[in-house]
Amino acid sequence: MTSTVTTHLVMGFLGTGKTTLLRHLLANKPEHERWAILVNEFGEVGIDGALLTEQGAMIKEVPGGCLCCVSGLPFQIGLNALLHKAKPDRLFIEPSGLGHPSQILQTLTAEHYQDSLQLGATFCVVDPRQWADSRYQEHETYQDQLALADVLVINKADLSTPEQIISLESAINHGLFAGQAPQQCVTISQGQLDPKWLHAVHYSKRKAATPAAHANNTARPLIASPEPRLSQAQPWRRYSNLGQDHYSVGWRFLAELRFNIKAVEMFCRSLKVARLKAVLPSDDGWWAFNQVGDQLSVYRLAPQKEGRFELIDLEPLPAQQLQTALLATLDKSHGHEER
Repeated sequence: MTSTVTTHLVMGFLGTGKTTLLRHLLANKPEHERWAILVNEFGEVGIDGALLTEQGAMIKEVPGGCLCCVSGLPFQIGLNALLHKAKPDRLFIEPSGLGHPSQILQTLTAEHYQDSLQLGATFCVVDPRQWADSRYQEHETYQDQLALADVLVINKADLSTPEQIISLESAINHGLFAGQAPQQCVTISQGQLDPKWLHAVHYSKRKAATPAAHANNTARPLIASPEPRLSQAQPWRRYSNLGQDHYSVGWRFLAELRFNIKAVEMFCRSLKVARLKAVLPSDDGWWAFNQVGDQLSVYRLAPQKEGRFELIDLEPLPAQQLQTALLATLDKSHGHEER
């Protein structure tokens, strides 16, 4: 008889620090446990998986929109493959920051998974600075992520004012969603959530604030086409996506390309976008870039299969202009030019 896999949904809007939180939890994983993560990203170029690869868990990516869209078949295929290959003791599912979580929870609790999955506590990572912006409070997906969480993780306390934290805590303590089971709340910085919170109680009766939020979402193929292979003749490719009032543009790069990391950092700091993520190779190894607003983190990373760069914003992105500037950060000594 096989035991069920404890499964956690880690929600949160763009840039709240979900991946940083998962990196911290994985760094404190019990040695005897096998963990796995299913990552979904809004953009067509998956990067979060690369940011988690050094943490000792098996990662499966489903890029390009929301896991719950259409029939959820890409989600189920990815989930089934991960369960079969990793055979984890604990599973984390990180939906896109723009992903609607209600249908994901319905899939996880469906009859097909009753003998293999056991839902643990659901988490929503919140940035108090976003809560102060009415555009976030009024966003249907944001509301549902909050409503369906057992534990609200107030992250980035070190970057927020006391007033912003008090405002969010007050909203939670005074019953953010009437008629729901009480929600626990924890305030942290830099994603440093104590692993003991993984044992918090999950309440299955929570309801989404706007359950039909994705009813008019643009249909996507049931099964995504395989990504085209990169080659010396085609060393990079560009992708774009639009949905949930956000735009994305991203690039994949052949691993043999080399970037000037200082030039990339200058390029990143010049951009005013909602979200930026990248993993890029240089003569000095691989580097990760993670930017929310004007806060940019740059750190070393284990070698990856290919380089990736992605931008997400509320406004349309000038893809060709951005591409020209990004390709200008390539190390010219390696002879690569824009094609």
